[in-house]
Amino acid sequence: MERADADSPIAAALIAWHERHGRHDLPWQRERSPYRVWVSEVMLQQTQVATVIGYYERFMRRFPTVAALAAAPLDEVLHAWSGLGYYSRARNLQRAAQRIVAEHGGEVPADLETLRRLPGIGRSTAAAIVALALDRRATILDGNVRRVLSRYFGIEGGPEEPATLAELWREASRCTPATRVAVYTQAIMDFGATLCMRREPLCMHCPLSEDCVARRTGRVEALPAPRRRLVRAQRQVLMLLAVSDEGAVLLRRRPMQGVWAGLWTPPEFTDAPAAAQYCATQLRGATLESEPLPVVHHAFTHFDLTITPLRARCGGAAAVMEAPGALWYNPREPARVGLPAPIAALLATVEKR
Repeated sequence: MERADADSPIAAALIAWHERHGRHDLPWQRERSPYRVWVSEVMLQQTQVATVIGYYERFMRRFPTVAALAAAPLDEVLHAWSGLGYYSRARNLQRAAQRIVAEHGGEVPADLETLRRLPGIGRSTAAAIVALALDRRATILDGNVRRVLSRYFGIEGGPEEPATLAELWREASRCTPATRVAVYTQAIMDFGATLCMRREPLCMHCPLSEDCVARRTGRVEALPAPRRRLVRAQRQVLMLLAVSDEGAVLLRRRPMQGVWAGLWTPPEFTDAPAAAQYCATQLRGATLESEPLPVVHHAFTHFDLTITPLRARCGGAAAVMEAPGALWYNPREPARVGLPAPIAALLATVEKR
C-alpha cells in the first residue's frame, strides 16, 4: 500500500470543512462498530442517505448483531430490504454474515483482505469498514470520492476504464491521511454528496476550489467523464393477480438467480392465453377478467420492464392448496416476505379495489 502524502492539502482542508459542515449524527455514526458501518455501506451503494436512514434503523432493530442476521430466514431479510432495490446486496449481506459466524466467531474481520473475501464486500467497502469503524488507514473510492478526485486532479477518461480507475486509486491513496482516518473518510464522502455534487456543484463554497483543476479550466460539469451510454433493453411481461374470496393474492417465489431473485411476485406469463391456461389447470375454475389493469413501468439498471397485470377471481376451492414456493398474500395482513417495490404497490391497488 502507498504511504499517505504528507503534503496533500485535501485531507486537512476536508477535515476542517467537515467539522463545520459535515454530517455528524447519522444512525451508523452512533455506537460505531464494524457491523453497523458494514450494513450502512451496503445500503448506501447506489442509494441516497435520506432514503437509507429509515431502512437502516428498522434493519438494525430486527438484526442487531451479525449472528441475528446470519440466523434469520431469508424471507425476513428480504422483507426488511424491500424498497431499497438491488436485492443481491441483501442476499450477499446475509451470506457474508453466515460466513463470519462460521469462520470468525461472529466478529467482523478487521483485515482488509479477509473482508474482501466475503460475499458482496469489494475493495472500497472493505476499506470503509476499516477506516470508519476502526480509524485505521484504508483508502475508499466510492462514487462521491471518484467525482471529487476527478475534478480536483483533472483526471480524464471514463470511470469504467482500467487506466482511469488505477489513477483514481493512486490519488485516493495519496490523499488518505495517516491519522484521523475516520473523520477524513466521512468528510470526503459528505463533501462529494452535499457540495461537490454531480450537477450544479457549490463551487463558491468549496475549500478546494483554488487548486481544483476542473474549476481552473472550466470543466467542472465535464468531469468526471460520463459513462458510456448503453442502449436500454425493453422487456414486457404479464402478471396474474389471482385474488381469493378473502382478498389474498397468489404469489410465487422467484428463482434464486436473475431479476428479483428470491423475492415473491405474482405468476408471470408471456401472454394472456398462457395465463388463462394456468387459471384453468392450476386454479381450478378461476375466472380471468378480460380487461387488464393499468400497466406498471419499472426501470432496472440496464433495462426497462413493463408489467401488464391481469386479474382473476378465485372461488374458495381454487385457493385452498399451497404448492411449494407459493403463498396466498393478504395485503390487509401482510406476510413478512420480500416484495419488489413495484409489486408491493401493485398489491396495494388490489386491496383498494
